[in-house]
Amino acid sequence: MKIDRISRLLPFSSEQVFDLAADIERYPEFLPTWISARILKREANTLYVEQVLGVGPMRVQFGSTAVLRRPERIDITSSEPPFRRYSLTWLFEPGPLQSCRLGVMADLELESGFLQLVVNRVLPASIEDVIAAFEARARSLYVHRDG
Repeated sequence: MKIDRISRLLPFSSEQVFDLAADIERYPEFLPTWISARILKREANTLYVEQVLGVGPMRVQFGSTAVLRRPERIDITSSEPPFRRYSLTWLFEPGPLQSCRLGVMADLELESGFLQLVVNRVLPASIEDVIAAFEARARSLYVHRDG
């Protein structure tokens, strides 16, 4: 399934939103389906990551490669099972008044036809949920509260 682009204007700088997306090992703290995310190796602007995602009793573990191009984009790819193809791109475009247009593009093909049908049904809403979780995380970290 291919998603050309889902985007949202966030009231934070591109650098702030990029830093949240690049902090992969913190994903389980605020993304509901992430059970674990561990950086196995770092090489310059490339991270090799092991992730475990879960919904109910189902668990999916896979490795991915994240190429960080601060502060414009992050490209994540994998061809490990259960994926035939996994490509996810985060785009961070400066907006007016220190805002950021966060965009996400995805192209996923799974080995299992059944899982592919499930992903096709839930992926657009899942990406919206992930963007909302990043916005909530940014608010918790970057919005100063009185008192």
